[in-house]
Amino acid sequence: MRELGRRLAKLLRAGDLVMLSGELGAGKTTLTRGLGEGLGVRGAVTSPTFVIARVHPSLGDGPPLVHVDAYRLSGGLDEMEDLDLDVSLPESVVVVEWGEGKVEELTEDRLQVVIHRAVGDTTDEVRQMTITGVGERWASADLSVLGA
Repeated sequence: MRELGRRLAKLLRAGDLVMLSGELGAGKTTLTRGLGEGLGVRGAVTSPTFVIARVHPSLGDGPPLVHVDAYRLSGGLDEMEDLDLDVSLPESVVVVEWGEGKVEELTEDRLQVVIHRAVGDTTDEVRQMTITGVGERWASADLSVLGA
């Protein structure tokens, strides 16, 4: 997951919204950690579950990473407005875990990443990914470079 995040970071630019979904423990934060490494941002990327959002400034000339965990937010975009994501989005890469039904209205262009993993009493660590580009920004993007 971390390596996938590093590869994905090469495709991202300021203004990109990435929505991550999957079961608890699927690897959303690990993927975001790889994104942070690939984007060259400051600070350890950890789950923002209890603070809702963390901003990781760039160590170079790239965009900052805004990492949001919307798991505990029950409302839609109205509740998310307090985070000012619409202000941050044009200059940042914004990654939202558990954002379905909450942040789609921020932009017509987004990358949706769904992580599937076995659940229950299993030691299976295999993940299956569905990566879908939505909008003009992703219409001609070659997402096949993200394959293993």
